[in-house]
Amino acid sequence: MQLVKIYAHLSCSDLNKSIGWFATLFGRAPDERPMAGLVEWHHRGEAGFQLFEDASNAGHSTLTLIVSALGEEHARLLDAGLEPGNVETADSVSLLRLRDPDKNLVVLAEPRW
Repeated sequence: MQLVKIYAHLSCSDLNKSIGWFATLFGRAPDERPMAGLVEWHHRGEAGFQLFEDASNAGHSTLTLIVSALGEEHARLLDAGLEPGNVETADSVSLLRLRDPDKNLVVLAEPRW
């Protein structure tokens, strides 16, 4: 298999509410609305994120985002009211956890290269 692009996917119960939350997280509105109930954010050429309205599956997933400057992101998310947890430090990574409106877990991780 030769991958061209990878999309992470989370289900939500209220698309409009979740769009607002993830727009705050990503710092911008979705890039595409390819079909009813689905929005996408594109991140460079190789990755993307899909948010799909499906209440029966909402709240049961985890999204991990690899970032740089985790401390700055933590401060930005606090200021935006998204209620991130504290920055946690492990041997090879620092991370913070937060929950979207459906309680899906969103993890921001900064590897220590």
